[in-house]
Amino acid sequence: MSGTFVERAGRIVDAVLQSDPHAAYFAGDHRVDDQLPDWSLAAVRDQTAMLREASHALAEVDELELTPEDRVDHAMLQHEVDGRLFLLEDVREHEWNPLVHNPGPLLYGLLARPFAPADERLDKLAARLDLVPDALATARVALDGDCPRVHVETAIAQFGGVAALIRDEVPALAAQVPGANVTKVSDAAIAAITEFVAWLTNRRDGTTTRTARLGRRQWDAKLWHTLDTDLSAADLLDRAERQLEQTIDEIRSVAGELLGVAHPDDDTVRTALDRAAAEHPDDDTVVARAVAALADAKDFVVKHDLVTPVHDSLVVQPMPEFARGVAVAYCDPVGPLETSDIPTFFAISPTPADWPAERVASFYREYNDHMLRNLTVHEAMPGHYLQLAHARRFRGSTPARALCWSGTFVEGWAVYTEELMARYGFGGLRVRLQQLKMRLRMTINAILDQRVHCEGMTEAEAMDLMLRRGFQEEGEAAGKWRRTLLSSTQLSTYFVGYTEVSAIAAARPAGTTERAWHDAMLAHGSPAPRHLRTLLGID
Repeated sequence: MSGTFVERAGRIVDAVLQSDPHAAYFAGDHRVDDQLPDWSLAAVRDQTAMLREASHALAEVDELELTPEDRVDHAMLQHEVDGRLFLLEDVREHEWNPLVHNPGPLLYGLLARPFAPADERLDKLAARLDLVPDALATARVALDGDCPRVHVETAIAQFGGVAALIRDEVPALAAQVPGANVTKVSDAAIAAITEFVAWLTNRRDGTTTRTARLGRRQWDAKLWHTLDTDLSAADLLDRAERQLEQTIDEIRSVAGELLGVAHPDDDTVRTALDRAAAEHPDDDTVVARAVAALADAKDFVVKHDLVTPVHDSLVVQPMPEFARGVAVAYCDPVGPLETSDIPTFFAISPTPADWPAERVASFYREYNDHMLRNLTVHEAMPGHYLQLAHARRFRGSTPARALCWSGTFVEGWAVYTEELMARYGFGGLRVRLQQLKMRLRMTINAILDQRVHCEGMTEAEAMDLMLRRGFQEEGEAAGKWRRTLLSSTQLSTYFVGYTEVSAIAAARPAGTTERAWHDAMLAHGSPAPRHLRTLLGID
């Protein structure tokens, strides 16, 4: 039966990767590099049928006859397939969220990642550019109903960034290929994007009345598919609200230690944060300071023997325009199936050109030098970059973990490493202060995620929670309000993941060094924490 499962798993992973260019891109599979996602009715029907068949095939497997590793692969693949079915059949985001139809990441991947010679990548890029007009025509049909205004506004900005990407970056790749001419397909793609942006603008200025709030029924179901944990929504909210109070006590204590105040309160915290915020980068220096913070973090990890480092290439860069408007930073890793030696990208978003000076100042008060060091720990070392590089090295009997990964574990590890580094003294008390502020933010994110999507929390209530209890700057809080509306359940992965990964770290066996235990935690790909507990034998 194990052999039968291995064969089934291989076929299912292959079918998903060949039907979803986004999944293939993130996995490092280049077989569909000349394609864009097809959101036509017929294609969605075919995708749904394929996933149903896969779900039934996996349900027929007798888990008791599998090896422990294969049992985890089976559970992860079943969860992945059923989650995809839920998104297609219940959430149906392709029918109301124009961001789903953004071709930018798939174009950018061919431009930025030198996984193949320039001529080969240009051929694939030209094929994708040629598909953009039809893809956006299909998007208009799929988006026939109402769309939330915040999604439309963000899409208008991002699609403008895609047009700029084609206009500014495609010629540079074409110049590396003698005799290449992709002007016709580039111009047609830009024209289609311009037309689509105009169509979105009309939608925005017309009647965009659909709520961005998912609602309790769908949010609860999506939470289960996102987290892959037995924790209920009610328990999650209760734990988050209790941790909020605990973390406020901790940040008061650190602020008091920094300022020499015997009985610190919230004003003490604000004073300490104000002093830290005075040391900050700007749009011209933020990337360079992140590079310096990365070098310091690498040295610190080695000095304290916290986890085995890797030497995979990592590039720190400004976030591409087409990706801005949701998160301030991200790690774009090399896929597990990638065979070429290409870099991971740590992208940081500078402030948008249309922001007023006071909002720019607020942004960099939030992302000051000390917060930037903590952010670099989370996104790069020893956070996402290191963990995902270790995950790439996992090889199982099936390719399931190349497709399936747990956001709960990935984000949980990154947040756990923030605390780990601060505990060992990285950056001193000022970074510890920012790390606790980030823990407050993470905890509030989980509260916002549920209260906004399920309980009607207003913008004013959310802003009050972030500014007063989370000590956030106005610019960060305003951006998080938008992100809460643009996403659903993803903001809960940080808190739940941190809680569950920290519990695994605390279960380190007697006599095992911290480095050895951390290496063991990273040796199994990116499974949900409940599966990692099983694999490490701590259940």
